[in-house]
Amino acid sequence: MTLADQFEFIRSGRMYNDLTPELIKAREEAVFLTNDYNASFGKTSAERESILRKLLGAIGKSVHFEPTFRCEFGRNILIGNNFYANFDCVMLDGGGIEIGDDVLFGPRVGIYTSNHAIDASERAAGGCYAKPVKIGNRVWVGAGVHINQGVTIGDGAVIGSGSVVTKDIPAGVIAAGVPCRVIREITDMDKTGFE
Repeated sequence: MTLADQFEFIRSGRMYNDLTPELIKAREEAVFLTNDYNASFGKTSAERESILRKLLGAIGKSVHFEPTFRCEFGRNILIGNNFYANFDCVMLDGGGIEIGDDVLFGPRVGIYTSNHAIDASERAAGGCYAKPVKIGNRVWVGAGVHINQGVTIGDGAVIGSGSVVTKDIPAGVIAAGVPCRVIREITDMDKTGFE
């Protein structure tokens, strides 16, 4: 099975073997590219963007990760325009990660699309499964947030620091907590007049 076939199988949500030589090699390539990207701080934005385009599946205009950034494969990550992630962002992207436009991440945000098998013998043999994560446009994710597999976060949502997101979050709300839950809707009262 080719690497592309394996990624398609992984994204199907079925149990897969995390220990195939192709997946191990793809992870190693991602480590080398993230090392190059993290070491490129201070280089031109074109040089840094070139590394991200080799690493990630697709990126829009103005995509930036503060060092350090780590991902599992990279090629399953699709990011829109005007994305900023503060330091120590981690993305386990086997199941696929889609991020919209104008998205901000605080420090130490983690997205985890993959999970190990529950059964100990399956887990020891490399059994894993994955589900995609989708983040809409104009989302702000606070510091130390963990986003678990299968979650969709709607447009304009704000996720409070330290939250663990285990279920979908609708558009236009502030959500926080462990587990993360909707606190309230974002309204015109939240506008400050800043331009």
